[in-house]
Amino acid sequence: MVQFAGLKLTTVSHAALMVGTMPVILAVGATIFAHERLDLKGWIALLGSTAGIALIVLSASHGAVGGGNIRGDLLVVLSLVIALGWVLINQRLMVLGRSPLAVSSWTLLTGAAMLFPWVILQDGLPPVRGLGWHVWFAVAASGLLCTSAATLLWNWGIHRVPASRAGVFLNIEPALGSILGVVVLGEHLGPGAYLGGALIIAAVIVLTATGQRTLEAERG
Repeated sequence: MVQFAGLKLTTVSHAALMVGTMPVILAVGATIFAHERLDLKGWIALLGSTAGIALIVLSASHGAVGGGNIRGDLLVVLSLVIALGWVLINQRLMVLGRSPLAVSSWTLLTGAAMLFPWVILQDGLPPVRGLGWHVWFAVAASGLLCTSAATLLWNWGIHRVPASRAGVFLNIEPALGSILGVVVLGEHLGPGAYLGGALIIAAVIVLTATGQRTLEAERG
């Protein structure tokens, strides 16, 4: 809910670059709560990513068509901090013996149960008549692929690798999301956003390389 509230205010390009901070947030969270180690390069990556967030937020062009929004950008970042708890709790449940399918199913069911009364109070029952096939197709694709399948695959992945290293694969999203936002939706990014995005992606690459060498050392 928080992420969608932020996306309503900002642009896809800005939101995608903000999602690029998730690998670093995961690395820090895993270090603090799961006692996974983050070395000097990891902390340097954290500082670079934080600087990237600041540049993107400060470059938001308020009220401009295709521009970002500070409140929206910060809501997206807040949603990622909340998602950190979701990732670490799910990983802990699977360490205790729960299967990725069971954890994913119960996560989606409890989330739906919590959202249902809120949606009814805020907007009433959703309309079901007069909706075109493209609407139903979009809802089905979002529910089955973007939510259910993505949650299951993510939980299956973090069941096999540390959370601090699993997060680095999210570096695909900020780059692709920003490109699609500009090319498909006609959005634009200012110089500060480009520089901030470059810092975020560079931080993710540093974490990826560091994590890979550490994993090889542990295996060797």
